[in-house]
Amino acid sequence: MQPKILLVEDEVDLGNVVKQYLEMSDFSVDLFQNGKTAYEQLKANLVKYQIALIDVSMPEMDGFELANGIIKLGIKLPFLFLTARNEKTDRLYGLKLGADDYISKPFDVDELVLRMKNIIKRNTRSESISSSLIERGDVKFFKDSLKLVFSSGDEFILTPKESELLVYLFSNENRIIKREELLTQLWGENDYFLGRSLDVFISRLRKYLNKSDCISINNVYGVGFVFNVKTK
Repeated sequence: MQPKILLVEDEVDLGNVVKQYLEMSDFSVDLFQNGKTAYEQLKANLVKYQIALIDVSMPEMDGFELANGIIKLGIKLPFLFLTARNEKTDRLYGLKLGADDYISKPFDVDELVLRMKNIIKRNTRSESISSSLIERGDVKFFKDSLKLVFSSGDEFILTPKESELLVYLFSNENRIIKREELLTQLWGENDYFLGRSLDVFISRLRKYLNKSDCISINNVYGVGFVFNVKTK
């Protein structure tokens, strides 16, 4: 089955060229020329996509607003930003939102296809873990709905990237996990921007897990983290 791609690009010529190339690379592509129309498609839940390619600068609803909308809808959809803006603050903000990647225009389409395939592969691997529920002590994590539930009654809906990171931590609990390992496993590479993004996601998970008496994330200075799980 062809991977289904959501492409949101307001530049008509570029959007059509990317769509045609992706279809030649054995993807099925739905092209939208503004974020609002794409959001309505996702909200209606008419089609399940494997990845979204989102232009940052668009009328009506820009790429960042669309990504926020995807997260609020609770849709488990990895996304990659396309942008003509090469500003550090934009890239960091996009990664903090949960973007799996960020590619600047003009870009090499072959590189784009390779990055997409890597993201889809990683996402598929995380979904292939047999059980949809992870339970440890006073914590339950429902992978299908991205819901983190505590015995105290507190509940949180995680972003897809937060969920992917949490699943990886659960599968490697009570051991030292190097930063480089997390970056290459979850983002496919290790660089400064992704390292900053990882710190943001770790900080968010720590905030959620403060509700637990059994689980914590501890720093190992200069190395990485330990996902501590206490058994009662």
